Order: sequence, then C-alpha cells, then structure tokens
Amino acid sequence: MAGISIQVKTQYLAEHSSPQARRFAFAYTITITNNGDEPVQLLRRHWIITDGNRKVEEVRGDGVVGQQPLIAPQQSYHYTSGAVLETPVGTMEGSYDMQRSNGDVFMALIPRFTLAKPGALH
Repeated sequence: MAGISIQVKTQYLAEHSSPQARRFAFAYTITITNNGDEPVQLLRRHWIITDGNRKVEEVRGDGVVGQQPLIAPQQSYHYTSGAVLETPVGTMEGSYDMQRSNGDVFMALIPRFTLAKPGALH
C-alpha cells in the first residue's frame, strides 16, 4: 500500500503584513495526494508553527479550511490557508489524521517547510 504525499507552496503576503507591528502574513497551499488504492478521508490536523524567536504555537482541529475531504485513489486535494508570524522567517510542520474506508486511522506527516519574507534569508 502506497501512502500519502504532501507538497507545499508558500507565499509572503506583503499587503497583509506590517513589519513595524511585527506582523508577517503568509499563505500556504497544500496538495495532498492519495497514492494508495483506496479512498482516504482527512479527519484532523495538527500544526507546529515556530517563528524566528523559537516561539512555538500548536494548532489542532477537525479537517482543513472547514472540510474533511475524501480523497479518491490516485487523486489530489488542494487547499490554501495562512499563518501570521511575529518574525519574517519561521517554519511549519505537522500531521493529518487520515482514515481508510475500513475505519483504520493513520497519521500522514507534513514535512517542515519555511515561511520567509523575500530577502529575509541569505
């Protein structure tokens, strides 16, 4: 049984940021691909968000963007969400609780990715 693959694209949102107020806004688009041969449903999310000061925020909740999508075999689900940091650079990582059609629940890891204001990393 093949698993779930997760790709991430990030974008700095200058129009929603205020560096003077230590507010750096980012959007991230997640693509979750079901590489298996049976449908899976995304039940819950768990994010670990770390800013440049090593301040950690954990976010847990049902589904993503108000949905608990069912992802058919060999299909992908995309969504875009956002995060606001107090620093121009940070990271996110976490996991999704996924459920197979037989009721088995498994964890799909979201690899760590970087949120960075353009020019903030050398």
